This record gives sequence, structure tokens and C-alpha cells, in this order.
Amino acid sequence: MRSYLVTGGLGFLGAPLVRHLVERGHPVRVLDNLSRGSLDRLAEAKDGVEVVAADIRDAEAVQGAVRGVDSVCHLAFVNGTENFYERPAHVLDVGVRGMINVLDACIRADVGELILASSSEVYQTPPSVPTDESAPLSIPDPFNPRYSYGGGKIISELMAIHYGRECFNRVLIFRPHNVFGPHMGHDHVIPQLTVRLLRLKASSQKGEEIPLPIQGTGEQSRAFIFVDDCIAGVMTLIERGEHLSIYNIGTSEERSIRDVAGRIATLLDVRIRVVPGPEARGGTVRRCPDIRRLEALGFRPRVTFEEGLRRTVEWYASHESEDAGARVPATGVAT
Repeated sequence: MRSYLVTGGLGFLGAPLVRHLVERGHPVRVLDNLSRGSLDRLAEAKDGVEVVAADIRDAEAVQGAVRGVDSVCHLAFVNGTENFYERPAHVLDVGVRGMINVLDACIRADVGELILASSSEVYQTPPSVPTDESAPLSIPDPFNPRYSYGGGKIISELMAIHYGRECFNRVLIFRPHNVFGPHMGHDHVIPQLTVRLLRLKASSQKGEEIPLPIQGTGEQSRAFIFVDDCIAGVMTLIERGEHLSIYNIGTSEERSIRDVAGRIATLLDVRIRVVPGPEARGGTVRRCPDIRRLEALGFRPRVTFEEGLRRTVEWYASHESEDAGARVPATGVAT
């Protein structure tokens, strides 16, 4: 059984990936600074996991965590659209310094395999939709702080590929597209819409129509994938992916933000009136991946959007009292 280090292994994607690896009998070590994750997420798999509490920017800690494993899954990064706009230097510092530390540690410890989590943000506004892995990567405006995240991911991909040619037996890169589900925090469109509507509902009369301000017209579209299916896609490429290959992970079903808001409102039994607003600078009108490369390895999404949304909304509704202090924008949504 191969042993794994998962950086960011307490996060939204990291924790379920760790659980899946443990379920399949792999020894797993996690490196995480606990800034966005919790040890509770690994409660079911705690007997098979070693946790190293450290920052990915700490080179010595990363070297210690890498030592003795067969493969590294590098997921540690600062996510969340609000962070891209408000803390771009921090996003880049964690992303680029973290990638350098992971590569250096792997080379020193003679670890031959690296699986890198990238992002759909590397495409920004792609030339065609659905978008396959050969689409050009771009930073349209280096002064726009939003692109700190996509820029950090592009740098990470470049380093993984070119170090991979010389220093690794297998390097795999995956680009998740709009993953959603419970535990994903409050920096993404579905939890933001859910929490805002929960709070508006609590302060409104039953049956009253609630105005819901959003960014743009709400016709921006995304292809959402439930977290369980995303991790199934990661496991598929870990098992069958080819060296120096890149794989989109997502679904081919586009949905407008207006439609998503309406579906969440229905689940929460509220009436809404969508109020268009200014668009965030650097946002993308459409995002939908071509997943034929991953499908060729046997991947098929199994959780419908409706089922995944129901499970997500129910989770946030049941945890709203715990997250009462969470900061959620009063206008717009993170897309």
C-alpha cells in the first residue's frame, strides 16, 4: 500500500480525499495549519491518519512531513473569492512558497509522485465552453487582485510540469470546477446564497417576497459538481492517470446563478426577487469543463445537482446557529 501526504488535508477537498485514501487501506499523513479546517472532519478516519499541524510555508515542517511517504497530494492553498480580492499577496505567498517547499521536500526525500490540485480559475475567460485541458491559461490583468489565485495556480502547474520531467516518476494535475457541498465555508456562491437567505428569512414575515441583491444579472453560468463526485474523480486519476497529464473535474451541466438562487429559495421555502447589481471586476460569464479526458479513465458523476444542493442547504441550515458570526456579503455572491 502506498503511503500519502495530503497538504491541506483538513480542508473542504482535503478531508474527504484523506478519508477515501484511508478507506482503501493507505497510510496517510496530513499537513495543515488548521486555519480553515478542523480535526473533526477526520473523526471517522483518525486511526489511519497522522496529522502535522504546520504552515505550508514552513520549509522545515514540509520536509519533515514529506519524509517517508510514497506520494504527495498538494492541496494547501488559500481559497475563496473574497480572499482573492482582499488578500492577494497572502494568496500568492501561500501558493508559490508552498509549491516551492513541496517540490524541494519531495526531491530531497526522493518521493517520486506528486498530485497537484489546480483550479478552473487558470482559464479565466476561456475561448470556448465547454473548456478542455488544452485551452490557454491567462492572467488578463496583473493589477486585478482576483487573479492572484489563478496566477498562483498557473505558477504551480508550470513548476509541477517542468520539475516533473526531471525529478518525478509521475506528476498529475487536476482542475476542479465549482465544487460544492457541506463544510465548504462561506466564501463561495452556494453557501453565501444559502446563509444570506436563511438570515433574510429569519428577519422577514412568512410569505413575504425577499429582495436578493446579486452580482450582475444572475445569468452567469457555472457547472457545479458535488464534493463526493469531485473526490471520486481525484481517486480515478490517482489510480489511472498518466504522468504529466492534466484533468478537468466537474460536470457538463451549466446552471445560471439566478437559477441556483431560485432553487435554494425553494428548498428554504422563501419567495425571492433577484436584484441585479454591479459585476465583480474580473468575473467570468460562463464556466463549464470538458471532462472527456477523465471520463476516458472511467469517471462518471453520480450525485445530481438537485440532490447535492438539498444536502448542502440542509447542512448549512442545521449549522446556521453555530456560524452566526460568519461574514457573508450583504450584496453580490462569490462566483
